[in-house]
Amino acid sequence: MDGLIQRASELASIIKDHEKVHIVTHIDADGITAGAIAAKTLDRLNKPYSIEFIKQVDKKTIEKLEKNNHDLVWFTDLGSSIADKKTVFSKIIADHHVCEMKTDYDFHCNPHLFGIDGSYMISGAGVTYLVSKEIDKKNMDLSMLAIVGANGDLQQRKHQKLVGLNRDILKDGIQTGVIEEKIDIQYFGRETRPIYKLLQYANDPIIPGVTGLESNAISFLTKLSIPLKDGKTWRRWIDLNNDERSIILSEIASLLLSKGFGHKHVKRLIGNVYILSKETFGSELHDAKEFATLLNSTARYGDYEVGLQVCMGDREKALTSARSLLKGHRHNLVEGMQFAKTEGIHIREYVQYFHAKNGIRDTIVGIVTNMLLNDAETRNDLPLIGFAIKNEGEVKASARTTQDIVEKGIDLSEIIKNAATTVDGVGGGHNIAAGATIPKGKEEAFLTAFENEIKNQLFS
Repeated sequence: MDGLIQRASELASIIKDHEKVHIVTHIDADGITAGAIAAKTLDRLNKPYSIEFIKQVDKKTIEKLEKNNHDLVWFTDLGSSIADKKTVFSKIIADHHVCEMKTDYDFHCNPHLFGIDGSYMISGAGVTYLVSKEIDKKNMDLSMLAIVGANGDLQQRKHQKLVGLNRDILKDGIQTGVIEEKIDIQYFGRETRPIYKLLQYANDPIIPGVTGLESNAISFLTKLSIPLKDGKTWRRWIDLNNDERSIILSEIASLLLSKGFGHKHVKRLIGNVYILSKETFGSELHDAKEFATLLNSTARYGDYEVGLQVCMGDREKALTSARSLLKGHRHNLVEGMQFAKTEGIHIREYVQYFHAKNGIRDTIVGIVTNMLLNDAETRNDLPLIGFAIKNEGEVKASARTTQDIVEKGIDLSEIIKNAATTVDGVGGGHNIAAGATIPKGKEEAFLTAFENEIKNQLFS
């Protein structure tokens, strides 16, 4: 850990030595929060800056940056893939994705260089926060954005809580009064969804006979004598008293055990949740997981500035726009799930996949893939790949797997990187979630290479 902090300090020194900074960040919640941390840090230094959001660092991105002749380019939540490439512009990189050990440069801050797993111990926003904190300890209040980024990156999924450097960042947030930690139900929507909706969309673990079925979710609660409304208002999880919550959790646990899910799945019902103390109770911003989803609903549709301004503190125009985009995002995810199911999931020996073509945006196919993998109708003993058309000549491939499969020795980051290379594509990510861009028409060859890589990891 000391090595990573020292590297963050080196990046901080580089930033202080430059007049202007151009931030380049990713389009997901982790990327938006990372970019916002960088922007707020530069604001407080009174340094002029600009910012752009990209899907990946490719040849076109590099060419554009070189033409613009920036004083310093600060990559956040991406950039490790070009750490060893010579560029005409000065650069620093605060990333957490798997990288080559040969890229151990003083401008490259990545946990993997120091033996720290970036898939669950620290996010891109977290690495950016370390740099910000090294610039000025007064930036510790930005820890709340790093925690939102970590939740958006599902870093709490493995242990049902944040661990590693994420935990140190959390302590900073608690110390500065911007974050609280509590133990509660792990299903999404604690603060904003009606209780029956929370159960209807429950996954990891699914609720047998309830997940995906609105009428069954309502019946489940009615049989437990849990009032669905308070007057005309739908009750949310946060509106329930402790006894009501205990009754629901006990019933879900009993149902899981009776259906053969085992204690391991039951334990996933409860875990740590992260509350943003300064935000309004019952809003999309009060729970870190819901905040992250709000951000995803902006950037993944090209409205990067909206998400950025919410992170920068705009609770009027930007937040109103974000809430509107969130409604559309939820609708698109539901439609995406239905579209993928209709098209069908194809089962191979070592992997399963669906091809959405133009039916699902390439910017959300990864989210849909993850949702499908946790769906009751989908096999969870094989990694799942979702394909979607990116542009006329390229296809996005998003791969997701479970923690159980990772523990067998599977690393999707390495698998997808090598498989993409065989078809002249590029890929990377984390052991449990990774993505690639490949040439259109090369999907079959990519799948074959992907399966070969799985066999190499399982049997070598």
